[in-house]
Amino acid sequence: MMVWDPRDRAAQEVALEVLLHGPLSRTDIARRLNFAPATLTRASSELIAGGLLVESGQIVEGRGRPSTLLDVVAESHHFLGVKVSVDTLTAVVVNLRGESVTPIRIVRHEGDPQEVADCVVSLTSYFSTEFVLDGIGIAVGGVVGDDDLIESAPFLKWNAVPLAAMVEGATGLRTACANDLEAYTRAVHWFGEGSGHSNFAVLTLGVGVGYGCVANGAPLLGPDSGVGLVGHWPLDPLGPTCSQGHRGCAESMLTTPFIERQAAEALGQHQPWPSLLDLHHQGNEAVRSIFERAGLAFGKLVAAVANLTAPELVIVGGEGIGLIRDTLPAVQAAVLQQRDPRASPVPMVLTTDSNEEWCRGAAVPALQRFVLNRGHASAS
Repeated sequence: MMVWDPRDRAAQEVALEVLLHGPLSRTDIARRLNFAPATLTRASSELIAGGLLVESGQIVEGRGRPSTLLDVVAESHHFLGVKVSVDTLTAVVVNLRGESVTPIRIVRHEGDPQEVADCVVSLTSYFSTEFVLDGIGIAVGGVVGDDDLIESAPFLKWNAVPLAAMVEGATGLRTACANDLEAYTRAVHWFGEGSGHSNFAVLTLGVGVGYGCVANGAPLLGPDSGVGLVGHWPLDPLGPTCSQGHRGCAESMLTTPFIERQAAEALGQHQPWPSLLDLHHQGNEAVRSIFERAGLAFGKLVAAVANLTAPELVIVGGEGIGLIRDTLPAVQAAVLQQRDPRASPVPMVLTTDSNEEWCRGAAVPALQRFVLNRGHASAS
């Protein structure tokens, strides 16, 4: 099996630069890293010989001769990503570029930590018949400590659960556990819409509201990162109350369960989220009114994030993203209303509502830990 094993710091920097931004020419790599030609030649030759990099096509730079591009061998390493939800585990295998190389696999569970660990072990065995796995990443909604301990996961009713240690002990594979929004933010930073940006924000909508921030090229993390504090950001003083009794906060205005509850009161019967999207597309007036109000609230949240953190862009994802797609004019109007007219526009990038994105995110802390050779996934 090929290994990620650059022999020195120069080779490690070259490998990471190509992983995150390749394919790149040697000239471009040397410029980006401020390396002398001899240093770049030695490092790149070592990485090619070790099977981590490969020459991949050519490009003409300026008026010079064609330059050969270097790229990573994406299929040289694979990682399992598992998203833990209330009653299901969703998993995919990703390659060294964080790209899914398998269909999603879903396993149901009853919520017991040992059962969940056993399910992850079974998923590992299932995918190991086709791939040599270099690590396992697990994402969960809750607070996860630097030692991978799940300190609290309210949706699962877990406290102090050493899930990563349980899985690692059973599989022998290095296992990283992270808050799901933190993992998702890491994924879009390294391999997604945030790649190449030093400052951006992530907002996700679904059962909860998530907020992630990358500032000066590094994720902004702290002991409260997994608490979901943005869910209680006030948006509408006349809005409904949330689970904590706050009126008109992000949780009560933007999460799918609370929007479903408002719609049930208006329609006289409960409709699941996909049905509400259909009703909105069909022009149902009650659903339209609820969605429009939520869109305005989301615009206020985007404006608050932009006003406080000055991101280059705001990336929006999660299973509730259909709300934003359907109310984009209202969202944009609210952003403008809450911003100084002299302020720069706030670019928004809408991703997908696929569970695959969360699974890929789950794998990335394990991938980062592997390539950075750190005890914990504190990658920038």
